[in-house]
Amino acid sequence: MGRFVGPWQRLTLGLWLLIAISLCFVDIAIINLDPWGELLRMGQGLLTPDFFATESLLSALWQTVSFALLGVSFGLLLGSPLALIYRSPWVAACCAMVRGIHEIFWALLFLQVFGLSPVTGILAIALPYGATFARVFHDILQQSPRTTSDTLPFGCDHLSRYFYGKLGHVLPLMLAYVRYRFECALRSSAVLGFIGMPTLGFYLETAFRQGKYSEGAALLILFVVLIGSIPLWARRRLLPVYLLASLITLPAIVGVDMRLVWQFISVDILPPGLGEVLHGQQAFGEGMSRLFNWWQRLTLEQALPGAAATLVLAVSALGLTHLLALAGHRWVSIHSRGKLTAALGQLGLLIMRSMPEYILAFIFMMLCGPSMLPAILALGLHNGALIAYLLTRQDKVVQPSALYQARSDHYAYEILPRIYPNLMSLLFYRFEVILRETAIFGVLGVMTLGFYIDSAFSEIRFNNAFYLLIVTALLNVLVDALARRLLAKRLSQSTSVGQVSCVV
Repeated sequence: MGRFVGPWQRLTLGLWLLIAISLCFVDIAIINLDPWGELLRMGQGLLTPDFFATESLLSALWQTVSFALLGVSFGLLLGSPLALIYRSPWVAACCAMVRGIHEIFWALLFLQVFGLSPVTGILAIALPYGATFARVFHDILQQSPRTTSDTLPFGCDHLSRYFYGKLGHVLPLMLAYVRYRFECALRSSAVLGFIGMPTLGFYLETAFRQGKYSEGAALLILFVVLIGSIPLWARRRLLPVYLLASLITLPAIVGVDMRLVWQFISVDILPPGLGEVLHGQQAFGEGMSRLFNWWQRLTLEQALPGAAATLVLAVSALGLTHLLALAGHRWVSIHSRGKLTAALGQLGLLIMRSMPEYILAFIFMMLCGPSMLPAILALGLHNGALIAYLLTRQDKVVQPSALYQARSDHYAYEILPRIYPNLMSLLFYRFEVILRETAIFGVLGVMTLGFYIDSAFSEIRFNNAFYLLIVTALLNVLVDALARRLLAKRLSQSTSVGQVSCVV
């Protein structure tokens, strides 16, 4: 029987075994006393959006775009040169740690230094995006053909070899990825409003918490339109104008007291005992004993329980993402539906993938209460819609046989086997994002690592928060490395047998 089970079936069965184990520990209780009444009020608000209720609406929209544009620009300035030296294990490790921490956590960290300044929002986007650009640009540059470099004139300088031998071949891929990251940055910029930045998320949170669902619905509609219309207004020749306007219209940047910055770096984030030893205020042995006790207590009481809850929630959300990606592609594929149905399905996917997971989780939290269920629904809907959308782009190169029937089980035998390896690849690549997003749902009250990090910041225990941030980054790095190694093994196995078996 084993020879009839291909690598993708084994991977799928193993994944769902892990998901089943996670579901045994997940908390999906509905705590809200009247969820259906709340859902009805939200539905009424969605049908009657009020576009004139929000003050400074245009300013909030522009600041959302401005923070995203400046964050991506500074991320490019940081990540582009790092891509050239990314082969260094130290550079790769540092970038992995930086991008393993979510933008909201970076913003919470910078809030302690810069306050509610534009610098906080821009740096919170620029740092993780710069680390991501470094990794992706390095991978793209490795795809450039070597033949062009071999045909360049003898004695050609290194700069010319780089531009004509490498960059010229892969520049369209790099620009396409920058456009995608800008869309992601718009979502990140909106979410930063939940911690006080003057973006769309600030007004969205206020509207929903006050029960003004018509106002909230209008803000959500505007945000989806903003994301969906990127090809219309984000033209390459207009980007310098937008960038200049973003710099001019930035809110006032308050001066930073460098003494407070040094206090934060040299004292506040250092663990108890270590800071005293470094500053000569305590004996080495006594300081190390205090440091160990602090580390042991924080690890056992917060880091390990938070990491376990984060993994349980992320794996459970991965299961829903898998199901929704399969169902979404089946619903909107040109090989399954008519043009009108496929177009309506694409519109639904656009709405779901345009909504940041954090905002979706916040809305579901209003309906269900602070359990893991809102986070699972938010992650599953957003990532499932995104993967289904990417799979529909593959449909153009899939040519079914002449006997194919769109409205029968032929889909499972002709289309699904061809798109399934790509689906699993996207699913595992998105798992890193799911894990990062899972951690930040603690800010909404879910008992993940983010809950303990947010509590540490609220209690002004910056050393606790900094240690938990490192744990979050390490967890992301380790799980992502494991997922990529597992996926690479399955890809090599499917390539070796020359075909991909049908998944049932």
